[in-house]
Amino acid sequence: MSAEVFGPRRIREESALLRTVNPSTGALPFQSLMVADLGDVNVNLFNLQDSCRLIREAYRNIAAAGCIPLTLGGDRTITYPILQAIANKHGPVGLLHVGAHTDTADKALGEKLSHWTPFRRCVEEGLLDCKRVVQIGIRGSSMTVDPYRYSRNQGFRVVLAEDCWMKSLVPLMAEVRQQIGGKPLYISFSIDALDPAYAPGTGTPEVAGLTPSQALEIIRGCQGLNVVGCDLVEVSPLYDLSGNTALLAANLLFEMLCVLPKVMAV
Repeated sequence: MSAEVFGPRRIREESALLRTVNPSTGALPFQSLMVADLGDVNVNLFNLQDSCRLIREAYRNIAAAGCIPLTLGGDRTITYPILQAIANKHGPVGLLHVGAHTDTADKALGEKLSHWTPFRRCVEEGLLDCKRVVQIGIRGSSMTVDPYRYSRNQGFRVVLAEDCWMKSLVPLMAEVRQQIGGKPLYISFSIDALDPAYAPGTGTPEVAGLTPSQALEIIRGCQGLNVVGCDLVEVSPLYDLSGNTALLAANLLFEMLCVLPKVMAV
């Protein structure tokens, strides 16, 4: 069993420290929206294909009800069936993907469906508006000389972590906002985007990542965009007994909640 299966539970536990107002941005999410925890989606731990089917069906119902889902994860694979459901309602969506890896491999250990492959599957099924896809925080060793070729060939903007070192990402997000425009946007944030000094509780950590303050700049930079869904994935509590990774994840999800459409600010 993947250690990420315990991620949502630990994020919920750490979220008890959160409050209702974001004084930095003035956002009042709980006063603006009806917010509810719908609990875990029932999955089949012995069959990944069936799990994806169950997730896709659940999120189609959520989207049909007019809800904007913020998902706690968990394995990165879940983003694929979620985007199937989101695109079923909105058509091809823009994507802001923050993470250490592009997750565009064709196969992993011979399998087409894994946490290394979701965005390639999304491209193949026409779920993404590729000219409005941005990947931020990408880094790490690789099995090939140019591991970013596939993403760039699709028209994705790939922002390497080293291009973010020691700087504010507010100017970058101004460019991203212009690229994304007013069409539907999905935010997918892998906790491994953060340097493992801040977020060690993940299955595939990579050194020299983003800082928490840069993560906040990225999410806050999405305020005013047409966000139709978000996820925070790859939290693996067994690698971080302090709970700090899940605490950071809970705060990032709160920040996502604060940038959703119709959230009032003072």
